[in-house]
Amino acid sequence: MANLLNHPHILQKARIELDEHVGQQNLIDEVDLPKLPYLKSIVSETLRLYPAAPMLVPHFSSEDCKVGGYDVPRDTILLVNAWAIHRDPELWEDPENFKPERFENGKEDYDKVHKLVPFGIGRRACPGSGLAQRVVGLALGSLIQCFEWERVSEEEIDMSEGKGTTMPKAIPLEAMCKARPIINNVHLSI
Repeated sequence: MANLLNHPHILQKARIELDEHVGQQNLIDEVDLPKLPYLKSIVSETLRLYPAAPMLVPHFSSEDCKVGGYDVPRDTILLVNAWAIHRDPELWEDPENFKPERFENGKEDYDKVHKLVPFGIGRRACPGSGLAQRVVGLALGSLIQCFEWERVSEEEIDMSEGKGTTMPKAIPLEAMCKARPIINNVHLSI
């Protein structure tokens, strides 16, 4: 959400996509997600810049091998720095900037899919990655669909990362929201 508040044109484009494909009568549902490629691009770009954990699960070499041209002896613990991969200018054009368009319109080609590794890759990738991406898409889509969002001041939101395993924002997000008409159509059932 912080990136969207710093880039209101991206937030507006996502809201238009939601209004066109889901409407203002029904709240976004899981079946709507395939019709929302720009929302998916926003989630992918957010996970590229801010992976849930910057270091992926450690791997242990069971035998001598080569990785990226390096000799790796048996019993070595290997760490993959997803944060560094996602910000590498040799892999990503303009890697420090928030640009969901890099994943839009079929640009999510084979190479790009394999450069984006917030949940790991291969046999040891997080088995919950699909669920996580759907939940994040639904949560973000609901926030965009149900509310108009603004920054609390004209200043851009500080995106500095704090300390910890998951690198939270250093300064918690503060934002203003105003309910959109769809909020009158949302009925919570318990």
